[in-house]
Amino acid sequence: MDIKITDVREQKGDSAFLIDDGKTAILYDSGFAFTGNAVAKKIRRELGDRQLDYIFLTHSHYDHALGSCYVLKEYPNAKVVAGSYATKIFAKPTAKAVMRDLDKKFATVCGVVEYEDLIDNLKVDIAVDDGDEIVANTMKFTAISLPGHTKCSVGFYCMESKLLLSCETLGVTDGKGVVLPVFLVGYDMALSSIKRAQELDVEYVLVPHFGLLDKEQSATYLKKAELTAKKIASEIVGKLKAGEDKEVIVKQYLNEYWNGYIKDIYPEDAIRLNTGIMINLLEHELVSKPTVD
Repeated sequence: MDIKITDVREQKGDSAFLIDDGKTAILYDSGFAFTGNAVAKKIRRELGDRQLDYIFLTHSHYDHALGSCYVLKEYPNAKVVAGSYATKIFAKPTAKAVMRDLDKKFATVCGVVEYEDLIDNLKVDIAVDDGDEIVANTMKFTAISLPGHTKCSVGFYCMESKLLLSCETLGVTDGKGVVLPVFLVGYDMALSSIKRAQELDVEYVLVPHFGLLDKEQSATYLKKAELTAKKIASEIVGKLKAGEDKEVIVKQYLNEYWNGYIKDIYPEDAIRLNTGIMINLLEHELVSKPTVD
C-alpha cells in the first residue's frame, strides 16, 4: 500500500490519523478541541511546508470532530468532508453547546483547564452521501454509510489500496483481537453496517482510537466485529430477561471487557454511559424476541 498513515493523536482517547500518498494529505478524524492545536503541530512536523488537503470526519461526536476547528487555523485551505447527516448536526448551536460542554469536562479530567474556544467555527465544506466519491489526487475514496454508532456514521473506502477508513459502528479494538461494540442508535442497524464492511474488498482497516491494522488484523477485526456484537448482545439480553438490574449489568460488562488498551482509550464515564445506552437499546430491540441471531 503506497499510502503512509501516521498517528497524530495527542491523547490515546483522541482519534486523529494523517493519510499521505506523498502528493495529497488527509486528516482522518481530528480529536478533541483541547488537543486540536497539538494535533495541528504534529501534522506540521510530518508535512513540513506541504499543505493539508482534506479533513475526513466519521461522525459528529466531539472527540472526533472538534479538533478540526484548530487544525483549520493552521491549514485554512483544507476541505472538511463529512456525511450530510453530520453536516446538519454541526450547524446546530445546541449541538455545538453539548460538544463544548463534553470537551471541557474531559479536558479537566486530563488536567487542561484553559484553551482557546474555536468550536463555533465547526463546519463542513463537502457533505457526502452514501456512494459519493472524493478524488484526492492519486487516492479516490467512496463514502460508505455505516450507521449504528450514530445515525451519521460514515466510512471511506479506497478500492485501489483496499483500505477502509472505518468508524466506531464496527467497534473499538486493541489490535490484538478484542473488538468491543459501540452501537448507540441501532443494534440491527450496526450489524447491517458491519456486514456491509465485510463485503468490501478490504486488506487494511484504519480504526478510530487505534490506527492501521495489517492484513491479518484487519481480517480478524471484521470477523470479530460481528461475532462480538452478537455475543455481547446475547449476554445482555439474557441478563435483562433474567431480571438483572441494569447498573449491575454495566458493572459486570466493565469488569469483563474494560481492561488493557481498551481501558487506556475508553474513559470510564464514557464506557459507563455508552454501555447503559446499549443496554436500553437492546432491551427495546431484542428483549421481546426469542433469540439473538
